[in-house]
Amino acid sequence: MKKHDLPSVLGSISPQEFMRLYWQKKPLLIRQAIPGMQALIARKELFALASEHEVESRLVSGDGHSLPWQMRRGPFKPRALPPLSRPHWTLLVQGVDLHLDGFADLRDRFRFIPDARVDDVMVSYASDGGGVGPHFDSYDVFLLQAQGQRRWRISAQKNLQLRDDVPLKILSRFKPTQTMLLEPGDMLYLPPHYAHEGVAVGECMTYSIGFKAETNHTMASVLLGRLADFDFTQDPVTYSDPDQSATQQPAKIPHQLQQFALHSLQQKLRKEIDIRCALGEWLSEPKPDVWFQAQPKPKSFKGIRLDKKSQMLYDKDFIFLNGESWRCKGNEAHLLRKLADQRELKKSDWVQATPEVLQLFSDWLEAGWILYSPHKRAH
Repeated sequence: MKKHDLPSVLGSISPQEFMRLYWQKKPLLIRQAIPGMQALIARKELFALASEHEVESRLVSGDGHSLPWQMRRGPFKPRALPPLSRPHWTLLVQGVDLHLDGFADLRDRFRFIPDARVDDVMVSYASDGGGVGPHFDSYDVFLLQAQGQRRWRISAQKNLQLRDDVPLKILSRFKPTQTMLLEPGDMLYLPPHYAHEGVAVGECMTYSIGFKAETNHTMASVLLGRLADFDFTQDPVTYSDPDQSATQQPAKIPHQLQQFALHSLQQKLRKEIDIRCALGEWLSEPKPDVWFQAQPKPKSFKGIRLDKKSQMLYDKDFIFLNGESWRCKGNEAHLLRKLADQRELKKSDWVQATPEVLQLFSDWLEAGWILYSPHKRAH
């Protein structure tokens, strides 16, 4: 079974129908999105993961009433966490899909959404009554109940003003219009800026599959910074002003200099291919503290596969992998795009691969960006 043919997590709704009717438009509750759901990580394993320095984690406690909201950032030694019997606390562990294969496989079940939009899979463990208060997210999120029960209240309210007296982004006025209790296997989709609050009913675990959405300000800032590092194809032109007259306003910036700066920037932004290259490199760049480890070559293997932490994207001219880009076309592009879409290749796929592609595979294997597929994973 190919990665893009994984079982649906949308129940009776097709991916096409979901994207057309619900994506970025309105919430959707899917009962038994994963029938017979079993937790992918034990509580003890999650606590151990939260103790590692390269893993982002937070501890939230409080109920907004008798207990004030508090938040601490990890890592946390297991003994530093509250007793399991204490109510109203939550441990949030980010990027679990970068560390455990089971969560990477879960993330891949949402590949009806472009990879360029994927953020990560977060695990939320909560004791009875635990939650992070009423809030909203600036991104799309699927909330999959993995263990126990969680009661969600949601609202399409327009007032998203936040309280300024707590260390969390909590809504100052939350007016829920729907309430639902999720059991293991149930999943709730929420579009951006949809107010919601989840409270554990007994001990529970929830997996949040999030999809990032950058602002135009962030994107412009990042791309301008990256474009500045690109090589210009023409020799640089130095500003000159042989016709500058003597001035009685020496502090005033000359109009000619301003026009030179504007023209210089416009020239750079006119090259669409550079912008697309910068965008692809940025979108595929690994998160901070992500590292890769090369795998020894086994005696027998049936293919190669992307490491679970690798992000591989492409457009009509480029292949992008972990923040780097390669320009290719023809059969080379077809093969590399197949690896990006399926996240794995069989040996037979590259029988006629060019020496350049084989060298790329060798370099990527050495970097740990791709791994050898054992017999059981090859198709």
